[in-house]
Amino acid sequence: MNRRIPWRKRLLVRLLVASVLIAVCSVAATAWLAVATTTRALREEQGQVLAEDMDVLARLSGYAATHADWRGVERTVRELADRTGRRIALTTRDRTVVADSAAPGTPLPPRAAATLDPLRVDTFTERGAQRTGVDPRVVGPYRLSAGERAKLDVLAGQRRKCFARNGYDTVIVRAPSGRPVVTDHDGPVAGGTVPEECADGRLNTPTPTEDKALDDLSARITACLEKQGTAGPAPQAIGVDVTGLGLTPRYLTGKPSTPGEQWDRAAAQHCTDQARRAQLDPYVAPVAELFLGGGDTTAVRFDMSPANKAKVVGVAGLVLAVTVVVSAVVATRLVRPLRALTAAAQEPPERHVRVPVTTRDETGVLAAAFNELTERRERLEAQRKAMVSDIAHELRSPLTNIRGWLEVTRDGVVDPDPALLASLHEEALVLQRVIDDLQDLAAADAGTLRLHREPVRVDELLGQVTAAHQVAADTAGVTLRTAVQGTPWLDADPVRMRQALGNLVSNALRHTPSGGTVTLSAGRDGDEVVLEVADTGTGIAPEDLPHVFERFWRAEKSRSRRTGGSGLGLPIVRQLTAAHGGTVGAAGAPGEGAVFTLRLPAGEPPE
Repeated sequence: MNRRIPWRKRLLVRLLVASVLIAVCSVAATAWLAVATTTRALREEQGQVLAEDMDVLARLSGYAATHADWRGVERTVRELADRTGRRIALTTRDRTVVADSAAPGTPLPPRAAATLDPLRVDTFTERGAQRTGVDPRVVGPYRLSAGERAKLDVLAGQRRKCFARNGYDTVIVRAPSGRPVVTDHDGPVAGGTVPEECADGRLNTPTPTEDKALDDLSARITACLEKQGTAGPAPQAIGVDVTGLGLTPRYLTGKPSTPGEQWDRAAAQHCTDQARRAQLDPYVAPVAELFLGGGDTTAVRFDMSPANKAKVVGVAGLVLAVTVVVSAVVATRLVRPLRALTAAAQEPPERHVRVPVTTRDETGVLAAAFNELTERRERLEAQRKAMVSDIAHELRSPLTNIRGWLEVTRDGVVDPDPALLASLHEEALVLQRVIDDLQDLAAADAGTLRLHREPVRVDELLGQVTAAHQVAADTAGVTLRTAVQGTPWLDADPVRMRQALGNLVSNALRHTPSGGTVTLSAGRDGDEVVLEVADTGTGIAPEDLPHVFERFWRAEKSRSRRTGGSGLGLPIVRQLTAAHGGTVGAAGAPGEGAVFTLRLPAGEPPE
């Protein structure tokens, strides 16, 4: 049989397809993981860099808000550069370097990261809080003296106790100017409504320092309004927050002159902002540009350009190519022994072809098992041929004798006297015995050998076998005796057990010379009954022991009737013993006799 295997079902093709699919999935999963990881890392890094930029901007803006110039800022710049690991540079509007963490002569980045102007800020010192206007840390002439702070601290403590008596939990917050402000955690106390007993107004009253600064601010606002030609009473006075916390109180910068006057509120607010910046300008550092980064280089960015795409595709193609090549090599090495096995199995049975074992993996184990199966099949074939030859030999001899005597009797050469008839009858019994033995072996091989089990007393069984062979033993001049220890019992078929022991005794008498002894013994050994047939005959050679229970095997190759039987007695003993759940063994040496041992499960005596 040499059927052609379709390509889609070949092991090599399936291995290649599986390898390619695995490679594709691996490349796709790796690419997805790399992209996801890189994206997440970039986002985290961008967030970290943004937070560091906010810290740098807040620190330097605070420095500008509390110093009249940039002298001494170099220390702060280097501290921030060491902490962030980035270059930090401050320059004037015309890019004159004020402070730089890089070496002198290092070119600046192309663009400034931010402009530092505490009088015009967009970012508050707290992250996430956006506020347009003056940096709250710029206090200028509004900074309180130590004595004023002490007086206001006492008033703030009294105000806090008053709030506590009315059921409000408050805290005292220190403004950049040094003024204490009583507030709660969520905003204005009591929603901006102060209890009557706490509204004494002393804490909110401007101090002399604040009065002086507010008068100066009011004069500046009035001058601005007059310059713009705006005058008239305001429906609501303009206020300025000098606490720096966006909380009340808001101090009035002026009062309506006459009830009928009207103010332009937009112009008034503009003049207020302009006047306040002019008032605080001498107390803050000049406007500066903030540069972040490293020289004229920019940060590395991941750009999925055509070149990068080509690299990804090239690497993926290379991985696929290597996978296919490796899979092809491995699959070829796996398939080669299988093809050799297939070719050997397709050879004619009589050739008994073997395959070379080249590996020690599963394929090598399969090849070794195939060779072992071939050897076993070859041995069985040889045994079958030998058995057929042996059966033909065993049947040919008695049939030849019977045919010869019948032909001469038919031709009148001899008379059919009782001696001739007895000889023909003996040859017929030989044929019948061979056929019966073959039938028993066939039934045992097929598992149809019937056993009629019953409790059997071993000493009685040995006595029956001895009595049946006593005449043959006396004729051969051999002593036949028994020896039984205790009273063992068997659960066995008595007829089959007599047959098995009878075959052993017949074999022993045949090989024991005159004057010898054949002993049948039995005894209990744990859960087993041991039966032995020992003789003092010629013994068994060590090389013959493994073959004594093979069918039609005899030590005498001449197969003479005078020295051996049909060669089926011992195989029948083995089959009958196995059918009873026992084992049989042989031992002996040339000139020392032979011992055949049967081990059978012990039985219980009948009730």
